[in-house]
Amino acid sequence: MKGTKIPVFLAAALPIVTLFRVAAGQESATAQEIVGKVRKAASTVSKTGDLTPFKQKHAPWVWKDTYVFVVDCDKKLIVAHPIKPELVGQDYASLKDTKGKNVFPEGWCDAAKKPAGVWVEYWWPKPGQTDGSRKLSYSLAAKGTPYVVGAGIYDDKATIADLSKLSGK
Repeated sequence: MKGTKIPVFLAAALPIVTLFRVAAGQESATAQEIVGKVRKAASTVSKTGDLTPFKQKHAPWVWKDTYVFVVDCDKKLIVAHPIKPELVGQDYASLKDTKGKNVFPEGWCDAAKKPAGVWVEYWWPKPGQTDGSRKLSYSLAAKGTPYVVGAGIYDDKATIADLSKLSGK
């Protein structure tokens, strides 16, 4: 009887520890992680041209509270989105955020083709939510392809200027 109390206690404590980690912000992606993942994703797409891994919810390209998405700049289409697959095939230039603003401003693809890539700000629901939160996404072209890959952080304080310094602008 005494031996069963410890595992039951541990089982009850685990959700509390998980909630504490989320509340402490340990489950939020950092800007540094975004830059690293997007650069790795751009290199992967550049080498393989395979978008399949970027369409899967349980791939290495989905982590913490974010994910990598891919657009085709030649066709102006979203071609991979693991969280909202219904966006695949849509014109990215007409995609609106939760405040009615274009997610990707004019010239975004050209800016993403620069060596440092580009950061943009918009309001987008966090995975599993419907209300928009301030999101800052970093995008970079996959060399030798028409694709741009991106991922973002949900942050109320970071500035585009500070994030641009981080990504080498």
